[in-house]
Amino acid sequence: MIPLLRIPPFPGSKVTQLARAGKGTDESEIILPLLRDAKVGGTFWAAQPAIPAGAIVGCPWDTVSARSMVERATIIEKPFVLWAKDKTVAQQVDTSHIAVVIGDADPWHMSDKASMFWGNFDDERLLIAVLAGRAVEGMDGAPYPDAIATLHEYCQQWVHIDPFTTEPVGMAQTIELLAYWRSIIDANRTIAAAAGMAFWKRETVEPLLWNGCSNVHHIASLDALQSLPLDAAVAVWKAKTPPDLLKAIEQRAANNPALLHEVEDGFIRSIGLGADCVPPLSITVDSIGVHFDPAQESALERLLNDADIMPEQLARAAAIRELIVSSGLSKYGVGSGTLDRPGGDKRHLLVPGQVEDDRSVLAARGDVRGNLDLLRRARAAEPDAYIIYRPHPDVDAGHRKGHVSDEAALAYADSIDRGTAISALLDMVDAVHVLSSLAGFEALLRGKDVTCHGTPFYAGWGLTRDLAATPTRRKRRIVINELAAAVLLLYPRYLDPVTGLPCPPEILVRRLVAGVKKESRFIVPLRRLQGKVNRWRFRAGSVEEV
Repeated sequence: MIPLLRIPPFPGSKVTQLARAGKGTDESEIILPLLRDAKVGGTFWAAQPAIPAGAIVGCPWDTVSARSMVERATIIEKPFVLWAKDKTVAQQVDTSHIAVVIGDADPWHMSDKASMFWGNFDDERLLIAVLAGRAVEGMDGAPYPDAIATLHEYCQQWVHIDPFTTEPVGMAQTIELLAYWRSIIDANRTIAAAAGMAFWKRETVEPLLWNGCSNVHHIASLDALQSLPLDAAVAVWKAKTPPDLLKAIEQRAANNPALLHEVEDGFIRSIGLGADCVPPLSITVDSIGVHFDPAQESALERLLNDADIMPEQLARAAAIRELIVSSGLSKYGVGSGTLDRPGGDKRHLLVPGQVEDDRSVLAARGDVRGNLDLLRRARAAEPDAYIIYRPHPDVDAGHRKGHVSDEAALAYADSIDRGTAISALLDMVDAVHVLSSLAGFEALLRGKDVTCHGTPFYAGWGLTRDLAATPTRRKRRIVINELAAAVLLLYPRYLDPVTGLPCPPEILVRRLVAGVKKESRFIVPLRRLQGKVNRWRFRAGSVEEV
């Protein structure tokens, strides 16, 4: 016997059990509406085949029962679907005049479409049909027993386990986690392929793009794209997709934007740099636009404009803010500590540099002409402040464009900081001046003043001083916990580096704070060596500074 509530077989998952046999807590009275709302239990991640609306679904357990169901269906006017888990059962029955579903399918989807189920009362598919409000009969026409009694028996047989902590948890909490997984899988249902996913990212990205039926199919050519069904969506990391392939994918999506899901790094990413080939532990997947481009709407902007964020979500946002700030967590790592204020009583500003040819910078920079120009503008805006310039870590690592010589930077900044944890700097300063850096968002989490010289995703909502134009679409005025709820809880997806399972953000934050890493022992050292060579070339003057 297997439990009703199970972990979907996410690619690369290291944990497969969500329950163990034992005397559990009886929650049968409260979990019925929870199961109905969440639509979890059984193989809820599986295929969602098209079946006739209002059909009767027969769930045979052997060839004899399959034949009996087909014979019974011939005298009933409603359409009939034979849902056989084993193809050999269907092969031994005349199915020429009926619809057939073979193998696992989403039982909640089947229940939504059907009007009645036939089968053995021990079959979980029939239990789910009853929970979904469908009529269920045995082969002799007997009605299904009381669903509450069946759930009561189930609760007495299984103890549910939190897969991330291995501690026993209530069934209601387990259903909440399964609902979270379902939301990710359902959002991926139409994704048939991925493009632009570097090989070192795939292990962590694939579970977050899994559609429940097949592993992610990576494509790199026009021929591979043309082999996909016309209604198949593609998940795309645009910066790394070959231009001709990207153009063709965009053309396919011209009349149906949902055929292109743009993938980018999440806002809590990893311990280590993406430029060093440290894989992301969170991503964003957006079928509307991309969050960093103010020229178009994105799913994040729509959330911020329209979402009715619940009190419990605001409470979670406040708690995760506190955890991030107290632990010193930033996008690429963890670091904390109290810093002296080198400028004494002066107002202290942090100006974070950025990768100047990054898509996010090009989209949101407005008329700011790079890191040196950003420094000029910050000094002009606050001539009496003590300005600290922080080069972008990918640039400083020697991998990306945006290098500014120390001499040029110190014409406007009072000091340059490279080694201090960015979180400690944010705690120390009074304000941050950004082009579109995520450091501005991290400063907002800490209650700091933020001046935007470009148009990042967090500008235009009443939380920042905006020197560049912001989209007129951004009409809502929000508070910081609403921003945090959308940006940290609702928009990205997260992967637990320990279990390999998609996880709530609180789990990943705690893993990163604990120092859990996920990186290649071979690729990362090689990229760091390459960065050292590039930094030497900058210092030697053999590479032009920007």
